[in-house]
Amino acid sequence: MKKLIAVLFAVMMMVTAVAAVAEAPLAGGWTPSADPAVTDEIKAIVDQALEGLVGVNYIPVAFLGSQVVAGTNYAVLCQATVVVPDAVPSYVIIYIYRDLEGNASVLNIADFDIGALCTYGAEE
Repeated sequence: MKKLIAVLFAVMMMVTAVAAVAEAPLAGGWTPSADPAVTDEIKAIVDQALEGLVGVNYIPVAFLGSQVVAGTNYAVLCQATVVVPDAVPSYVIIYIYRDLEGNASVLNIADFDIGALCTYGAEE
């Protein structure tokens, strides 16, 4: 009976450990945002990363997700408007790296072409 209890206890511990690993963010893998709302924290990270960049105004629209590395990478959808009269806004995804000390920098600013994503009615 003691052996059976010990085996059951060991199985329960293994199941608990596997469940905990499954719920934790995967290092190196992107985790989609559960809520795309731009929080004050995300806005502050974007502002810090863009500090000193001139010529384009970026307005965060949606927090897309994050990636755990030696620090954290963030993907944020932003409206981008070149600072010239009658500029037409576009959308970009800004990839930001925030190190373990809290310093943020831009990794990449990628154009977001919504037309490239829609193939409905496209001729083949």
